Amino acid sequence: MPPRMSAARTLFRRKPITSAADSDNALPRRLGTFQLAMLGVGATIGTGVFFVMHEAVPLAGPAVMLSFLIAAIAAGLSAVCYAEMASAVPISGSTYSYAYVTLGEIVAMGVAACLVLEYGVSAAAVASGWSGYLDHLVGALFGLTLPPELMAGPMEGGIINLPAVVLVAMCAVLLVRGTRESAMVNTIMVVIKVAVLLMFAAIAITAFAVDNFAQFAPFGTAGVTAAAGTIFFTFIGLDAVSTAGDEVKDPQRALPRAILIALAVVVAVYLFVAIAAVGAQPWQDFADPEQQSAGLAVILADVLGASWPATLLAAGAVVSIFSVTLVIMFGQTRILYSIGRDGLIPKAFARVDPRTQTPVFSTVVVALAVALLAGLVPLTSLWDLVSMGTLVAFIVVSVGVMVLRRTRPDLPRGFRVPGYPVTPVLSIAACIYLITGLGWSTYVWFGVWIAVVLVFYLLWGRRHSALATAERRDEVGAD
Repeated sequence: MPPRMSAARTLFRRKPITSAADSDNALPRRLGTFQLAMLGVGATIGTGVFFVMHEAVPLAGPAVMLSFLIAAIAAGLSAVCYAEMASAVPISGSTYSYAYVTLGEIVAMGVAACLVLEYGVSAAAVASGWSGYLDHLVGALFGLTLPPELMAGPMEGGIINLPAVVLVAMCAVLLVRGTRESAMVNTIMVVIKVAVLLMFAAIAITAFAVDNFAQFAPFGTAGVTAAAGTIFFTFIGLDAVSTAGDEVKDPQRALPRAILIALAVVVAVYLFVAIAAVGAQPWQDFADPEQQSAGLAVILADVLGASWPATLLAAGAVVSIFSVTLVIMFGQTRILYSIGRDGLIPKAFARVDPRTQTPVFSTVVVALAVALLAGLVPLTSLWDLVSMGTLVAFIVVSVGVMVLRRTRPDLPRGFRVPGYPVTPVLSIAACIYLITGLGWSTYVWFGVWIAVVLVFYLLWGRRHSALATAERRDEVGAD
């Protein structure tokens, strides 16, 4: 009879690296490099430009460009670590799965808490902001105004943010229909929103005024760091790419390529739009309440004194936010699918519909949770909490690369981190630097959430995990 593992050792048992195709609930491999890269771009471009910029500029002033650059460097260092992990462990679940095979079960569950937080809250927050641009578009096209009580939840003086709920429902329908269909729709929307953002930058740059950069960093390094921390969560799209590992053709090559392509496109568009926007108006104007719901459209209208470009931008924003919400919800469902497959949450989350070949139960649960949050709760104050979850997940990936290099040096890798081991260490340092810029309340709420999830793991998940079940089966067989 094999010796029974101690309780402490069971917390750090590691999942073997196996192919997900061996599972009865395996997802079909339908995605290629281009579709994957578009998923990453779709989940990233939009949030940082359409929403967070109006949170970040008042923190950093014109130096917000440095904040974008710092966040991009940190994300880039993490991206190459993601690329290696994705090529070595090409399965769904992203950072959760990487932590499970390198650092152990309890660490994986802690990372799962980070991912559920960052995906769930960010999807709801992005969806809740859709109503502002939709209202701007409807008003410009039809001269109508959406009822204010149906554009905000009860905590903001309304009844429900109905457009946000409708958006989440539409995304859920697409995700249930199939991965290929969702990826195709996302690709179309990504092309549209990149074109619209480039149009914005090209027009806004004509109003570029050097004087708008005179007071470059009004709040010093602290402001730049705080803004960078707020911006960082928008790079969640890089993580979203690796949530689709089970559904990728030739994942060891496609995953790292898609991550790096998405990073390059996102950084270029972010910086171009940020320079054009800050150059077009004084940085203090970004805090104007009028710009909080449809800021770039307002800037464009002010620059040209005409309504049609702003209307076109609002249309692009409506498409963009749809794309971001769709891909983030996709990533959330695949993470829950992976955790359910491992038995750490009920197996229903890993059930794949035989007709659509999608995890329908996970999709419905995610849609209901995101719709409730987006429709009823003001979430824009939680950007920093999402950034904290994203930063911790990126740190775990960088640590995982170094652990896997030591424990499984023979493992085939379609991509290797350049400059190893310096690059993973720099990635960890950059993420820690950004974490220091977040407020103390973020630490408190993050700690509470992680504690709740780990209590659930200790009381339920540890006994029901697939590894625990296999250990009990081996003990019975040995007897």
